[in-house]
Amino acid sequence: MIKALINGERRGPVLADLAIGRMRTAGKLADLSMALSGRFTEHHALLCRLHQDRIAGLDAAAAGLDDRIAAKVTRWPREGRLLASVPGFGDVVTPAWPAEIGPAPHRWFPRHEKLASWATLCPGNNISAGKRKHGRTGDAGTCIKPVLIQAAWSAIRTKGRLQARYHRLVRRFGGEKNPGAKKKAITAIARTLLKIAYQVLKSGQPDTEPGADFCTRRESPAQQHAYLERRLQKLYPGRTITITISPPEAALPPGS
Repeated sequence: MIKALINGERRGPVLADLAIGRMRTAGKLADLSMALSGRFTEHHALLCRLHQDRIAGLDAAAAGLDDRIAAKVTRWPREGRLLASVPGFGDVVTPAWPAEIGPAPHRWFPRHEKLASWATLCPGNNISAGKRKHGRTGDAGTCIKPVLIQAAWSAIRTKGRLQARYHRLVRRFGGEKNPGAKKKAITAIARTLLKIAYQVLKSGQPDTEPGADFCTRRESPAQQHAYLERRLQKLYPGRTITITISPPEAALPPGS
């Protein structure tokens, strides 16, 4: 429609007929025809043409930078394949990770929590007089943080662990009707993606989808038992730990 206006077309019905998708319904076409019949002069066409030329120039510059980044990333094909297995990591996010963080983040950050702090994906801890004022993340990760947020929005569109975790967090933070709850939840998903990418690069194993019931399975008694055993092994390394579970004693009679 904008191109037609720039080329001199001023008839509302003709411009409305260029609509696509949902805008082609009968009622919307009539309203669109009325909206496009107005005072659009050659001066406005000149301004639109200038804006389009500027957008095209910026797109060409961005495409050139993407090509240069992609050429650099080809030096790490193994790491690229590992990152491509992470949900939401597409053709844009996968090259951006080694460009901003590097192919081996575990060499510089001993734990993924340290990397999340560097990327400013950790909530703040502003507490005064026992009252929590806010939990916003920082603004230092201006390069990698927006890319991970973009990957998070893409990852939650597919049914699986991350989508289930996103909906759980939204309910916890205030519900679907609360925009702030969605923003907090998607930031948490971005941090989860950072953790997954860190782990796949450190282990050398691609990511596998554990399923939408992953969080529910972790809360089962068997999973809790295995988790506590691992905690004991960390507390007492090199020792043999035996856990004996005995049936509860019979209740004593009243007055005994």
